Amino acid sequence: MLLSLSIKNYALIESLETDFSNQFSVITGETGAGKSILLGALGLVLGNRADLTSLKDKEQKCIIEAQFAISNYNLQSFFEDNDMDYEDKTIIRREILPSGKSRAFVNDSPVNLQELQELGAMLLDIHSQHQTRELTEENYQIEILDAVANNVELLTSYKIALSDFKSIQKELKQLIEEKETLVKEHEYNSFLLNELLAANLVEGEQETLEQELEQLSNVEFIKENFERVLAIANEEQVGAIVNLKEIKLALQKVANFSISNAQLLERMSSSLLEIEDIISECEQSNDKIVADPERLELVNTKLQTIYTLQKKHQVQTIAELLVIQNELDAKVIRVDDLDGAINKLASDLKVKQKKVDEIAYSIFENRKKAAPILIEKIRTILAQLGMLEANFQIEINHSDSYGVKGKDEVVLLFSANKGTSFGLLKKVASGGEMSRIMLAIKAILANYSKLPTIIFDEIDTGVSGEIAIKMGEIMKEMSKTMQVFAITHLPQIAAKGNSHYKVSKRNLGETTISELNLLTTEERIQQIAEMLSGKDITESALQHAKALLN
Repeated sequence: MLLSLSIKNYALIESLETDFSNQFSVITGETGAGKSILLGALGLVLGNRADLTSLKDKEQKCIIEAQFAISNYNLQSFFEDNDMDYEDKTIIRREILPSGKSRAFVNDSPVNLQELQELGAMLLDIHSQHQTRELTEENYQIEILDAVANNVELLTSYKIALSDFKSIQKELKQLIEEKETLVKEHEYNSFLLNELLAANLVEGEQETLEQELEQLSNVEFIKENFERVLAIANEEQVGAIVNLKEIKLALQKVANFSISNAQLLERMSSSLLEIEDIISECEQSNDKIVADPERLELVNTKLQTIYTLQKKHQVQTIAELLVIQNELDAKVIRVDDLDGAINKLASDLKVKQKKVDEIAYSIFENRKKAAPILIEKIRTILAQLGMLEANFQIEINHSDSYGVKGKDEVVLLFSANKGTSFGLLKKVASGGEMSRIMLAIKAILANYSKLPTIIFDEIDTGVSGEIAIKMGEIMKEMSKTMQVFAITHLPQIAAKGNSHYKVSKRNLGETTISELNLLTTEERIQQIAEMLSGKDITESALQHAKALLN
């Protein structure tokens, strides 16, 4: 329930603070006096976007603050989920800075516009003239029907079940697409994998094979040089070993004459041993070197295979080829694994779909039962509003498609007069009829909805006289279960309010300002009389105003 509203530096309002009653309040005033400004300010509190044109003084910030009593509406969980401080009397504040930036606060905690809009939707319904068009939209018609059908819990369950169903459906689709892609590539991937497996690759073998190829390709040259080394070393008369032994023998003869001579002998002995070891290894290597054309061809073939594979896969090493081999192996195996995953998901999907279908059908059944009840309630109220022959049909078709509100297609058909055929509301209902139908529906929803406050902005368009009195009575009846505001030009409706506020504007120096004032009983009589007869209030208008108020 809206307890109070404070507006500073907004449009034509310099400063305004007003408290509201919890019953039926009416707001009147001349065209252009500022009634739309009040709605604009409340719209900002509910999360509408703002700009600098909202500021009366462009150098000062605009502040709009609304206090709501919310203890009866079970909103604690919403506050917890959105990390807001809960208060039974919650204050929503909106600030527009001269820079154009906007800030919003709930109980002094900063919030974003989405959070503000979600909270606002649970606190206040502003019904303006253009929103009557909502009545012609299928989604809104379904919402009306669901309120009477008490489908709130079922719709919550349906939403959760549908989300689960679509999640698995999406995952299944992705797996099927992945399998289709892999199946298309499967034959080629298998070929590439088998090609790599046939090569029997071993990490590090490329360098070994390249060295072996080099040796096998130069056997004769290598053997020729080894044999030359052996010949030079082992020639009987002048071989290197013979000469070195002679040198060693000469050094032995002089070793005792000085320490340095002894050291030379020691070094010579070590060198001779090392050279003898080298010559021995050369003999062994020379014995091992054998021309092997078959091995040469085998090594050459293996290396060419490696080079070809590296070029094909655009890599430089066997290690990289082995990584590709493992990836191809995983892809080939993945096709078989996907079959199992797809079958499991398909089975899960059937279970989820069955659950969604069962909930959707329960929603459908409730809607079918609620349809005649809703029609009868609307007809009863419309009869009070002078539409005695008005009638409705609600067509509900259970389809195969999954919507956000179930699987039903709902169409509300209307006939204004007896004997006339039914048609779509937007095609057969006049503006005045639409206003009355909407009021009837809002009055019905007041008994099912937990919405604290509703504001009717000139819903009385196109009506007058006795019908206007009935509209006022219906709105007053609604105020027994919720807070109701009506912005109106009709004295018959204005007279039904428990509280009467007047919007007016006046010149203050060089500027014009709007004001909102709660009228006393005498001021109400004057205001309603003015609405009846104009600025020149007659005695009969005053008496008529008193009669309406009584």
